[in-house]
Amino acid sequence: MENYTYNSFSLQVEGLKVTEQSVYPVFIFLLVSYLFIMFANAGMVVLVCIEKSLHNPMYLLFCNLTFNDILGNSIMVPRLLADILVPPSERIISYYECVVQAFTTHVFATASHTVLMIMAFDRYVAICNPLRYTTIMNNKMVIKLSASAWGVAIVLVAVLLGLTIRLNRCRTLITNPYCDNASLFKLSCESVFINNLYGLSFTVVLLSSSIGSMVLTYTMITAVCLTSKNKALNSKALKTCSTHLFVYLIMLLSGFLIILMHRFPQYSDDRKLCAILIHIIPSSLNPIIYGIQSKEIRVFLSNQFHTRKVFQ
Repeated sequence: MENYTYNSFSLQVEGLKVTEQSVYPVFIFLLVSYLFIMFANAGMVVLVCIEKSLHNPMYLLFCNLTFNDILGNSIMVPRLLADILVPPSERIISYYECVVQAFTTHVFATASHTVLMIMAFDRYVAICNPLRYTTIMNNKMVIKLSASAWGVAIVLVAVLLGLTIRLNRCRTLITNPYCDNASLFKLSCESVFINNLYGLSFTVVLLSSSIGSMVLTYTMITAVCLTSKNKALNSKALKTCSTHLFVYLIMLLSGFLIILMHRFPQYSDDRKLCAILIHIIPSSLNPIIYGIQSKEIRVFLSNQFHTRKVFQ
């Protein structure tokens, strides 16, 4: 008969399975990735704040995405780095810390969708209603859109985890490299039917809203571009929308990869690696993609570079 430990506040994290030879290369890769994510995304926020030419709705809304990337990695990755350097038996985490980690992880994933949805609305107004853009996308609207994106994400995830923390726990092993909702409710020996039902509904509603809004937005933008003879408008639409769409596709494909990997238990170690990379890769690419595509950011960085050369 299996022994159970009920409602223990000390949990063991299975973490990544790495060989002794690969511990330090993996640690260095994650550390460098983490530092780059923090530096690049924080740098983008500072850049938007200090450069007046970037004080427009597109970049102000983009700051939500950079903040989300910082939030999603600031709690998960440092803990992961610490766990890699110790044996699996010593990877202990408190229940409350695990809940906080799960909350930030799911808010990160949900806000990635909701923030990109409001950014798509901004692009729709800019391309389809350019004459009314400044009237519609004023500071008040930017605040409303940002608050709604974060509010929806926080409420949905709060309910998700609220249904989980009500359960009594009889296990202590987190079978994942970090804490998430599924790992937490798997600790329970009670029925998790409601958790699975809400989790499935949550995923379906979020993905349907996200994909639906993108398809609708870009269909309308495409229709305007096809009927317009304004080459400047079409060029602007191609540059700004391709950047947004590329970032969205990276995020969406990463999420679908995780869902697909759950269907193949024999690839559990690969799924764990993918679960980490879904945090690291989009968060690393977002500031690079927007930095390369944005003329204003390129001009600002170029001016700063030339100014330093003059003083040297």
